[in-house]
Amino acid sequence: MNLETAANILAKIGNPTRLKIVRLLVRAGDDGLPVGMIQKKLGIPGSTLTHHVTHLKTAGVIRQERQQATLLCKIEFDLLRGLVDYLTEECCADVQNRDNAA
Repeated sequence: MNLETAANILAKIGNPTRLKIVRLLVRAGDDGLPVGMIQKKLGIPGSTLTHHVTHLKTAGVIRQERQQATLLCKIEFDLLRGLVDYLTEECCADVQNRDNAA
């Protein structure tokens, strides 16, 4: 992952409603959740949910799959893990330098 990709993902999930959607889908695991259930749990209009889901899809954070008449939203766990790895990959890298400078 690079800086631009990480910034785009963070910008897309950096909205309270979108973050709620991400957290719901993480809790749901690999099976995901039907769009209607997400809407019910969040108590928001369908058009509002569609707006937020579109942002998350364009960032690659979620995908949608149709199972017969049901539209499921599923989290892209690999992308989220990649984001966390990118954010933490240099964890404590400057600790030794800081200690040596003191």
